[in-house]
Amino acid sequence: MAGLTRILLADDHALVRRGVRLILDNEPDLTVVAEAADGAEAVEKARTERPDLAILDIAMQRMTGLQAARELGRLLPDLRILMLTMYDNEQYFFAALRAGASGYVLKSVADRDLVEACRAAVRGEPFLYPGAVNALIRNYLQRAADGDVGTGRVITDREEEVLKLVAEGHSSKQIADILFISVKTVERHRANLLQKLGLRDRLELTRYAIRAGLIEP
Repeated sequence: MAGLTRILLADDHALVRRGVRLILDNEPDLTVVAEAADGAEAVEKARTERPDLAILDIAMQRMTGLQAARELGRLLPDLRILMLTMYDNEQYFFAALRAGASGYVLKSVADRDLVEACRAAVRGEPFLYPGAVNALIRNYLQRAADGDVGTGRVITDREEEVLKLVAEGHSSKQIADILFISVKTVERHRANLLQKLGLRDRLELTRYAIRAGLIEP
């Protein structure tokens, strides 16, 4: 059907997916063609279904929506991405922009904003809720005051994957199995994380992961 936007929806709560799907499928130009319960499944579904738009929750098991967004950006450069979250949080918002998302929608107002955000994304336009606009202005002013020091990432994507799994309580052997790498490689990544971030142990890594939005507190 011409003009029909095919959507992949990823959220680890089935009830949320059902509610969002009802909102989207009620629109004549939007249709949900695939659902996923975590970021890793979202990447796999996107490979097979080739949607036009992915709507990703931020906090999910195995792979967060932010991690999935970066992976999808590499695999499918033309795919539009929206983050759907319960967190009105500047850190998550800027992380979403860095991950390649073109919009950030709060679940609390999804019934009001999500359809508009989808259509904006398809047109190649950003969608920002009012609080996000304020955050952008504050960030710009602060960067200008600081001489625009930049916001480069400290850790690599692989180190971030290891960090998330460490913070979720997985052992090195479990992490190695999940990521298809050796235990020795996991331990090397863990050591690099501690050194780069100036942390001492798993507890401090977990606290950092919470602050970075990789896991829920």
